[in-house]
Amino acid sequence: MIVMKKLIITAIAFFSCLVCFAATPVIEPELAVEIQRLGDNEKIKVNIVLSEQSKPMDLLREANHFITKAERRQFVVETLQRHAEASQAELLALLKEMEQNGLVENIRPLWLVNSISCYANKLAINDLSQRRDILTIYHLEETQWIFDEKATPAPKSTDREITQNLLKVNAPQVWEQGYTGQGVLVALIDTGVRLDHADLAGRFWDGGAEYPNHGYDFYYHDNDPSDDWGHGTHVAGTICGTGASGSQTGIAPEATIMALKTFNNEGVGEETHWVAAMQFALEHGADVMNMSLGRPQPNPAQKLMTRQACDNTLAAGVVVAACAGNIRQMQFMVPVPNNIYTPGDCPPPHLHEDQLVNAGGTSCVICVGAVNYDNAVALFSSQGPSQWTDVAAYNDYPYTAGSTTAIGLIRPDICAPGVQIKSLDFNTTDGYTLMDGTSMATPLVAGAIALMLSKNHELTPAQIDEILERTAVKLTEHKSNDFGSGLLDALAAVNAVDYDGIEEKQGKAQVYPNPSMGDFTVACEGIQAISVFSVDGKLLKTIEVNGNECRIEGLMNGVYLLKIDTENGVIINKIVKL
Repeated sequence: MIVMKKLIITAIAFFSCLVCFAATPVIEPELAVEIQRLGDNEKIKVNIVLSEQSKPMDLLREANHFITKAERRQFVVETLQRHAEASQAELLALLKEMEQNGLVENIRPLWLVNSISCYANKLAINDLSQRRDILTIYHLEETQWIFDEKATPAPKSTDREITQNLLKVNAPQVWEQGYTGQGVLVALIDTGVRLDHADLAGRFWDGGAEYPNHGYDFYYHDNDPSDDWGHGTHVAGTICGTGASGSQTGIAPEATIMALKTFNNEGVGEETHWVAAMQFALEHGADVMNMSLGRPQPNPAQKLMTRQACDNTLAAGVVVAACAGNIRQMQFMVPVPNNIYTPGDCPPPHLHEDQLVNAGGTSCVICVGAVNYDNAVALFSSQGPSQWTDVAAYNDYPYTAGSTTAIGLIRPDICAPGVQIKSLDFNTTDGYTLMDGTSMATPLVAGAIALMLSKNHELTPAQIDEILERTAVKLTEHKSNDFGSGLLDALAAVNAVDYDGIEEKQGKAQVYPNPSMGDFTVACEGIQAISVFSVDGKLLKTIEVNGNECRIEGLMNGVYLLKIDTENGVIINKIVKL
């Protein structure tokens, strides 16, 4: 019966959870300029984004029919894969024909975002641009995604020290409760990892015979995700370094790392590499993704690609910790609201109450800023807000300097120590280095999420984000574009997690999509009545219910409060109609 239900829902979602962003294909302006420079036989790497994309919030609503997080993820992954297979079939056949005629090469389809990358000459690009099933074609240019955070050698400890950043966020007190990240798989999307570092022994994902080196290299397309720069190894150490060589660097020392290399030895790559890594992580059961990476000033086509990937990852129930960026002092070149790296500029899974004056969509990204050990914002930590009015498919989070309503999207969501962080050195099998950056703050948050999930594996991205922000040490009165909601407190976050999820189910209702541009669905056991109030307390409507689900229709744009009367008591929720 469960299998039949799954097949029915999958079929429904396949046809209903889709949206066509545009009817006319477009050659992105920067690509149009590049085409003019090409010789007739020269090829340029492009990304072809199809017009038909998923509607992540509808996909999320369908996924919520399943009981467990694993079932929901499987449903979303399979639905996206079937959608891509069906919608790309005709275009892939044409591209393969073009390949045989020497017009294109290296064709690589993606399903997390419905797109296909390849090298193509200008004749092929111009022919493809006439197709109605293509939204945009843009230049897939390699660029710097991970910037050179200088590493300073750090001495080994003789007394099994716990590094200062872990002490700062109260990690040891969490370990004392028995939560160490056990059973949690963290996908590390980075420059790779030194696989034989002593402090990571026993901490790698078992990829079996197909992936014998605990992950994959999406830059060179091979089975060797070894780090040849050092960034990824340092980040991995902050997540789960065991201290075997003398210094306890990992906040979640029993978490497991999946090594997904997406950049070369200079931190250079392209967004399709890490989107492919996100796909891999979803297919192979990752619970958290760490993305200490980012692109400053992406064009609208690149932003669309990024946000669609992050939206669909949210629908699959997986959270991403992403860095805010390290260009705070470069605002003369990259000013607000473009100072935050992509994908850190994507929305969080849960909208803080301070954001509701300018609410928009959600995604899987928890954006992380950096502070020093005195709780001052790090000089390099990028400053929010971001905005999405330059991407027509979203057109949310407008920003106007000085406005009290058009405040953009507050970034970051939370901050963590990111200055003089001691972690693992990729040059040796047992050494340590000091590095600065929001890249160093981000894995502390990813590891804290692993601690939370080791207590309750069924936490949703929205619940994780809400708990992290609610329990953070406040450094400003309101959520700010310097600190987010405040400094990570791993102990307070874990203490706020219900152990077995029973209290969560009794004390909260699922309301989705929220925010919504249409109707809302409320799901909770034993609903008796739902009352809708304006934010000033005026009763707008009451809906009598006898069951576990109710649909709320016909609301005007705005913020509302729901009073949900259930057999187990009263629940209050806030909803946003866009």
